Amino acid sequence: MKLAGAQATRFFAKPEAGIAGLLIYGADAMRVALRRQEVVAALVGPEGEAEMRLTRMPATDLRKDPAAALDGLKAHGFFPGPRVVFIEDATEALAAPIIEALAEWQDGDASLIVTCGSLRATSKLRKAFEGHRRAYAVGLYDDPPSREEIESALRAAGLEQISNEARRDLDTLSRALDPGDFRQTVEKLGLYKRGDTTPVTPLDVANCAPVTIEAALDDVIHASAEGRGNEIGPLIQKLGGQGVQAVALCIGATRHFRTLYAAACDPGGAAQGLSRAKPPVFGPRRDRMARQAQQWGVHKLQDALRELTTADLTLRSSSMAPQMAVMERTLLRLAVYANR
Repeated sequence: MKLAGAQATRFFAKPEAGIAGLLIYGADAMRVALRRQEVVAALVGPEGEAEMRLTRMPATDLRKDPAAALDGLKAHGFFPGPRVVFIEDATEALAAPIIEALAEWQDGDASLIVTCGSLRATSKLRKAFEGHRRAYAVGLYDDPPSREEIESALRAAGLEQISNEARRDLDTLSRALDPGDFRQTVEKLGLYKRGDTTPVTPLDVANCAPVTIEAALDDVIHASAEGRGNEIGPLIQKLGGQGVQAVALCIGATRHFRTLYAAACDPGGAAQGLSRAKPPVFGPRRDRMARQAQQWGVHKLQDALRELTTADLTLRSSSMAPQMAVMERTLLRLAVYANR
């Protein structure tokens, strides 16, 4: 049987007892691994591996011993309870022994869990699992997590009280991060809020979100965008002492002002424009940048981008000017623009 969408999500969380098998395939190995972990844990329970009710079988082992899959399904363990045989990274070249094992499955045998990369619609493996009366096949694609998948991850982390603004930020993160990174962020947020009964806020999400390389440059860029020119010199010296290169600072500032420009041009307003930015802008940082975009306006932001383009060309040319001094003067000029 073929599963997709919400039906597949519910199955992963609570699979039927005594299924013959499950094929999980997709190009994103992390998505496949996360779903496989979830369904195996649901089938054998937290002590399944310790009680030797989970048999792991790399594809290389099956290639050496094609009968191993069927032997694993028929074997009886010492401990009672459901059993799973897991074949990892299978390919179409191993279809024959896997299909044979699935065809020989009977009630009381272990469940056969198989993970693969991308499979075509004509795949023998797909057809075998989709056509079996007690087996299932699920294809995972690079689509953002559904609302149900996000809610499931939040419940698993013990997060129930979430403000609307924080929920919106989590939706934004789910579209921007890899599945594994997003799940780790949610788990980190659950630990962060443990013992705290207040609703999750955008600040909580921002505190737990992955830190980007550009975060180290934020202070001086925000100082320039907000017209606080007196703070730029000391911050530049601090960055220089940390080994930050002028070109990296220029790239970070250009990305920041381009994001402001896109937000200022958005017909739905600066906040809506920032919600569409890539990488995402959320939490208190989004509110801060929305105020900057409104303060600058489209025309002044165009001037700022011209200044940054000139600085970038200077940094990449054969000019003998000290590079950090070039960036300091540029950011000071932008701070003057901000106060006009």
